Amino acid sequence: MTRTLVQHHRLPSGAAGAPPVRTDLSERARDWAEIQERMLVPLYEAVYERLEVHGGTRLLGLGCGSGLALLLAAARGARVTGVDSDQERLALARERLRAPGERAMDGGDAPVATGTLLPVDRMAEATAGSGRPRYDLITAFQPIGHAADGVRGLGPALGSAIPLARRGAPVVLAGWGPPERCATDAVLRIAGRLTDRLRKGGWRPAHRDDLEDVAARAGLEPDGSGRVSCPFGYADTESAVRGLLSTGVFDGAIRATDRRQVEKEIAEALHPHVRRDGTVWMPNVFRYLIARTP
Repeated sequence: MTRTLVQHHRLPSGAAGAPPVRTDLSERARDWAEIQERMLVPLYEAVYERLEVHGGTRLLGLGCGSGLALLLAAARGARVTGVDSDQERLALARERLRAPGERAMDGGDAPVATGTLLPVDRMAEATAGSGRPRYDLITAFQPIGHAADGVRGLGPALGSAIPLARRGAPVVLAGWGPPERCATDAVLRIAGRLTDRLRKGGWRPAHRDDLEDVAARAGLEPDGSGRVSCPFGYADTESAVRGLLSTGVFDGAIRATDRRQVEKEIAEALHPHVRRDGTVWMPNVFRYLIARTP
């Protein structure tokens, strides 16, 4: 049974002295939720402001992760549905969005009617029971167009989602800005360098028309774009390494070499961005495209 969820339940912060790398999938998902996901908040807010997300907006979030973008939309009054292929991140989204202290009479979790979270392969269930809801907005905030399969990977999800939206509904795609304006690009290039010789994919710089290419393949009509400053800031190098590893960008590099080698090279690449107080700061620019459903 699908549960509907609301309100922010703050996740505990990472404990001091924690091991530098979390290898368990659930721990990596928590690193994403606690460290990395918040880096894209300026992107989420800029899109919601431009598209005037408000009470009554029906939003479908593809690759919703651990739910932060959904939470921000729900705070504006939107009725949100999120789908993701990562079961661990979805579990954290349910934990994060659950109203604290609310329990059903049988002692189970009390459902509340603000949002729905589903695995991506069960997206159609969001329309069951009351016909096909016509979503007013579809978002795909996970940056695309960098891993070798990044552009192709979003295609099936978009193909399933677009028929669920009303005609002319905006679909938002996001990606990295120009490499020269993204300090993190140099760090992420490690993934590409370590995997190139084995042709296992990895990282490549953003191409100018990545987002437009994805939109065209999905049959969408571009209708505007924008750029947003999204600096990556971390408490220390350890947190930065954990956060970056949680993105999944370095998975191929780890398979091609080993985890310790990847951690070491990330830490070395971060060195120019470490400030005197030990924090890590990397200015970045992200780009988003607004396209319209046919």
